[in-house]
Amino acid sequence: MAVDRFLRSSAQRVPTKTAVACEDFNISYSSLDQEVDNLAGGLLKSGLAHQGKVGVLLGNTPDYFRSYFAILRSGGIIVPINPLLKANELIHIFKDAEITHLITTERFLPLIENIRPQVPKLQKVVVTQLAGGQDSLPEHLICFEDLLAEKYDPVFLEIQEDDLAACLYTSGTSGKPKGALLSHGNLMFDALQSIKRTTMNSEDRHLCILPLFHSFAQMSCMVMPISLGGCVRIIPQFIPGLVIKEIEDHSISFLCAVPAMYTALLSALTKIGTYDFSSLRICVSGGAPLPREISREFKTKYRLEILEGNGPTETSPVAYVNPPEANKPGSVGPPLDEVMVKIVDDNDLEVSQGEIGEICVKGGNVMQGYLNLPKVTAEVLKDGWLHTGDLGKVDEDGYVYILDRKKDMIIVGGLNVYPREVEECLYKHPKVLEAAVIGTHDKERDEVPKAYVVLKPDCETDSKEILLYCRKNLANYKCPRTVVILNKLPKNSSGKIDKKRLKEEESFGLLEVN
Repeated sequence: MAVDRFLRSSAQRVPTKTAVACEDFNISYSSLDQEVDNLAGGLLKSGLAHQGKVGVLLGNTPDYFRSYFAILRSGGIIVPINPLLKANELIHIFKDAEITHLITTERFLPLIENIRPQVPKLQKVVVTQLAGGQDSLPEHLICFEDLLAEKYDPVFLEIQEDDLAACLYTSGTSGKPKGALLSHGNLMFDALQSIKRTTMNSEDRHLCILPLFHSFAQMSCMVMPISLGGCVRIIPQFIPGLVIKEIEDHSISFLCAVPAMYTALLSALTKIGTYDFSSLRICVSGGAPLPREISREFKTKYRLEILEGNGPTETSPVAYVNPPEANKPGSVGPPLDEVMVKIVDDNDLEVSQGEIGEICVKGGNVMQGYLNLPKVTAEVLKDGWLHTGDLGKVDEDGYVYILDRKKDMIIVGGLNVYPREVEECLYKHPKVLEAAVIGTHDKERDEVPKAYVVLKPDCETDSKEILLYCRKNLANYKCPRTVVILNKLPKNSSGKIDKKRLKEEESFGLLEVN
């Protein structure tokens, strides 16, 4: 059994049903399955070896679906690439993964041609929507549409569950990005258990607003719905007003997003006033902590309950998620079925229930290791337990609470301060739209919290008012010493608030202060 068989099975069950739609384009399951066969056959004909690495440098388009399942069907390993990366970052990934084939668009071709002499392992570049056709291209370039048009018989390779399916590069918050290796078995396990927990079904209509190069989008917007025979509508770019219109016009029932997207939607809904979300039955948030105030506002104002879940890329990526029938705001839910969680101290000893420590995960969704990094792999994978780097606790019902990243914890005069706790307080301020808290150096206490906030539209206040609010609601040592009001907070390509970039932009004086 391999991940691409999810598509094959759905094409046999619901051949005429729309699998993927984008704007006015749509493709049925049978057509998608045939095109995946064609593309897989073309990749094999072009010299792709078993377990060869194929980079995918695309935006949110139906071609991402075609490419993802074709690479896996051909026995290759997909290496999704963030379209915002610069040349030196691309070179690192190409060299580290030894990518032999790349699927990209004409937009990125000049960049790829520029770095190609420095990545000699790259043999073929498959380009979508390329003018001129196959005959006029150099030997190393292949027209994507030509591969789709050349019909192949169904491709059935002997792919095992422990064969690698994906090499997903982490965001590289500490050092260079690392390639997390996930097997077909990892992805199938995570998909089936996540479907069971979230109650996703074949009748659900999905809206893909997450960037498809990210593991959250690949699992929730591709693998899970395609395995069920659901319909996925793609939005090339996240625009809050367009998202609201798509939900209404196409009766979207299942929505996955990161917290910053829900915050933007909340702001847009306030301006729009009228809406029809009656079709929307499940909303899932992941990728970053969901502020409780955002969750509360959606529930009280729009009768929409957001199920928070989470998990690092290394867990395929879902490790825990709230069940619809027993949602606990503030928690990321219990671990998926057949997934175990334990909380350990700095000596790797398990702590008592309710105590804070590092969250460790064990189960069929845990990665095989990091590419070319056996020492780092051994540090985070011990006896099958993945040490996530997240600080958290587990309550009496087995629900997991993530407090912060271990490296982001602020130590004020020997006392632990979790930025998320301070951020939760800031989100409750009636004029605050977004907030981020980091630690800054202090001569007396080593570190102190510093807060950055963005105000809601048409709201005015100053840092003094926000500081006083914090002092009324937090212990003194947890209160920010400084509050900076910004026009916007820096976000990464996944839509999450980027604290690393926040620190960098501050140091270079690049922040847009309100």
